[in-house]
Amino acid sequence: MVMKRPMRVYADTSVFGGTQDDIFEAGSNAFFQQVRKGQFQLVVSGLVEKELRGAPEAVRAVFEELLPAMEVVEESAAALMLQQAYLDAGVVTPNWAGDALHVAVASVSECAAIVSWNFQHIVNLRRISLQGVMP
Repeated sequence: MVMKRPMRVYADTSVFGGTQDDIFEAGSNAFFQQVRKGQFQLVVSGLVEKELRGAPEAVRAVFEELLPAMEVVEESAAALMLQQAYLDAGVVTPNWAGDALHVAVASVSECAAIVSWNFQHIVNLRRISLQGVMP
């Protein structure tokens, strides 16, 4: 019998912060509970780790508790090239290069989905259609 691998899902920093936010708490916690049960393979980037350094202790604690269940991937040359392609195409401005990097890392890490509460740059239908740009 072939074991089916859980879907690879990238979570950006907002999902961890969402665990301590009245609006996003239920969604973030439900997602992380599914990760704990092995329903998803959680993937994050080194950028998530960096962005969480200044987060409240309760948010950092969620990240640290989930570390054994997640794959932390660093920004590869392919991800940086894709990030630059997004910037060159105007998907986001250079001020939001980190958001482009989240999407690029998720893409090159072969994640099937991105979980985010960033409705301005990541979960935004107009920008999603622009992200079809490849270098």
